[in-house]
Amino acid sequence: MTFNDNLKKYAKLIIEKCLNIKEGDFLVIRGQAENREFINLLTETAFMSGARDVKVNYRDEVFSKIRYKYASLDTVSEVPEHFIMEQNFYMDKSAKFLSLTGEDPNLLKDIPADKIKASTIAFSKALKDFNNRMMNSENSWCVAGAAVPSWAKTVFPDLDEKEATLKLWELIFYTSRADLEDPVAAWEKHTYTLKRHSKFLNQHQFDYFIIKSDNGTNLKVGMPKNYIFEGASEYDSHGNEFIANIPTEEVFSLPHKDRIDGIVYNTKPLNYNGALIDDFYLRFKDGQVVDFDATIGYEVLKNLLETDEGSKSLGEIAFVPYDSPISNTGILFYNTLYDENASCHIALGKAYPTCLKGGEDMDVESLKKEGANDSLIHVDFMIGDKTTNVIGVKDNGEKIDIFKDGNFAF
Repeated sequence: MTFNDNLKKYAKLIIEKCLNIKEGDFLVIRGQAENREFINLLTETAFMSGARDVKVNYRDEVFSKIRYKYASLDTVSEVPEHFIMEQNFYMDKSAKFLSLTGEDPNLLKDIPADKIKASTIAFSKALKDFNNRMMNSENSWCVAGAAVPSWAKTVFPDLDEKEATLKLWELIFYTSRADLEDPVAAWEKHTYTLKRHSKFLNQHQFDYFIIKSDNGTNLKVGMPKNYIFEGASEYDSHGNEFIANIPTEEVFSLPHKDRIDGIVYNTKPLNYNGALIDDFYLRFKDGQVVDFDATIGYEVLKNLLETDEGSKSLGEIAFVPYDSPISNTGILFYNTLYDENASCHIALGKAYPTCLKGGEDMDVESLKKEGANDSLIHVDFMIGDKTTNVIGVKDNGEKIDIFKDGNFAF
């Protein structure tokens, strides 16, 4: 298959399988301006699938850096009312949302951390209702990778820009199974496997998990009653099946926000808003981070944890086998979508209401009473490696191996 053949299959997979675009749908695409040709291909594929209209919001990472550098703290904290109204307009239209991830992992490393923090909090507050509805799967959404030279050169620093970008695209095709003869059939098989793992975890309704790795991680994660593990596809409030991440290798749920204790170390760098955080640990007591440190990105991590009350607790626990397509590449992507699907991970911040039985119909306070965390942020970071062992403990004290040496034990 040629590059263009695989690109077309990838676009078709995103539009038809992941987003399930049908007659009369609205589609909103957000992506880098450098990917306009791919975005045009996605747009055409969506219209050919019956989309009523497609809205594209372009980003430009160079412009973003320039603005952060020269604009004042007050200016980067402003969120135009029309931007908020536009997001809610398309949400109310039952639009489906596609976000293309792919940018320079070190883009904002020289930008003052307080500017990034102020902008992040401002946008999170302004779009809180929109983000809540998105995390509640009111509408279908998908996050997919798209290569850009700045990202590619970080992943493959020894290659020239063109070779690096092509190599990264090839990996995107491989990890999304878009380079196979029948990607849709491959995803149906993969979806079945992830749902089988979710079913096992849901049937046992574990009281808590113990996660240990040779790097010092020793974390006890309590679970709320009636938790739900999800994997691969899910359904929005309109009954449409969608796949939220491509690629995805995880099954995930929400921990109880007050029942997390112990210490956890990262196993891959975290790229947070264009700044890297690495070689860090978090220590939890009664669900809250009480101690932390980082060799790289300490101030960024500190600001992240100080976002709001909920940013010091967890909103997600996800199991990903070490022996999986992304992990087996042996490549560090410096991008959460890919690195989190090569490693078990947890997330600081808001929990997905859909991971609790009846959660999609609960308000924030009701969710909190059940143990679900609430926050302006949701930030995944990687904690698994080939030494990771996970034990599930039931109410009656029965223990079951979930992970052994980095892989599912059941």
